[in-house]
Amino acid sequence: MIKLQTVSLLDLLPLSIRSDPAMAAAAAALDGELQETTGMIAALDIFGRSAVWTDAETDELAWQYKPPYYDPDLPLEQKRLLVQNAIPFHRHKGTPGAVEDLIAILFGEGAVEEWWQYRGDPYHFRVVTNNSDVTTTRAQEFVAAVDAVKRLSAILDSVTISQAEELPLYFGGFLHFGETITI
Repeated sequence: MIKLQTVSLLDLLPLSIRSDPAMAAAAAALDGELQETTGMIAALDIFGRSAVWTDAETDELAWQYKPPYYDPDLPLEQKRLLVQNAIPFHRHKGTPGAVEDLIAILFGEGAVEEWWQYRGDPYHFRVVTNNSDVTTTRAQEFVAAVDAVKRLSAILDSVTISQAEELPLYFGGFLHFGETITI
């Protein structure tokens, strides 16, 4: 199998002209140009090289792809994830899954509970997350992010912080088999 990145034009020439010195020289002269062009083609894959986007590139791509929520002051990794997922966000915007995906990128874990799951008012929902920053330092950012992807008719009732800790739990038991005789 011939790979485009390592192919030589001389290998592609028919046998009848491969031995011609002028044709061999022309093919060898074009090999450098073909290799350079192949390298440029690899750079066209924008999302394939997302791990090496600079801060400025990420901001420009965010302008182009318009993720539902984007803040230039976010860490670079989060900005990259927001831009990478911009098209999927727009595809399922307005669903609980979109809210959960955005919360996962920006704040860690998060789950959406619809109104019928907790006996709330119709068209309301609440978010359960394990990040305590969503109610303190980053509360307004959290609300803005949720508002960017939620259904317009949906109303955020509350944000619940859940915390799981490992606790030592000791359990003891006693079992006795036998007969008791009372006189």
